[in-house]
Amino acid sequence: MDAPDGVWIFAYGSLMWRPDFSYTEAAPARLHGYHRSLCVYSIVHRGTPEQPGLVLGLDRGGSCRGWAFRVSAEQEAQILAYVDGRELVTDVYRRKRLPVTVAGRRVPAWSYIVRREHPQYAGQLAPDRLLDLVQRGAGRSGRCRDYLLSTVSHLEAMGIVDGPLHALAKALQDA
Repeated sequence: MDAPDGVWIFAYGSLMWRPDFSYTEAAPARLHGYHRSLCVYSIVHRGTPEQPGLVLGLDRGGSCRGWAFRVSAEQEAQILAYVDGRELVTDVYRRKRLPVTVAGRRVPAWSYIVRREHPQYAGQLAPDRLLDLVQRGAGRSGRCRDYLLSTVSHLEAMGIVDGPLHALAKALQDA
């Protein structure tokens, strides 16, 4: 399933605001059948095995507004190798090509879906547990708190309100 005008990558978390790869186009996008969720224990980027943090995953159900990046077909392998190296550190995600809506048309986009059977899958946690993990988590890419607040800030800049993430960000700022 190839897009006639290049290859798309769907971003829903830090990849939206820090893709760190070259692209020919970036546009708002929607993925149906999955939602953004703070459902992955982070033991590398935003936490450690001893003190995990949390990061976002695309989990089953609903829909997710995010960002899509179009890359040239010639750069697909190189860019996917980079993104895989960033996202598939512990194999908690699987890369899958899914249809996303960009500018009123459906295009296939590489997406990173959480693997529910993986030990790092946190599922739906109680708000107090979410707050604790986000406050305490820190890993090689920085503090979990900073990751969450930056993600919410970028979502707001895009005009996206994610109720659970916004509520958690408010709780972090009030704590």
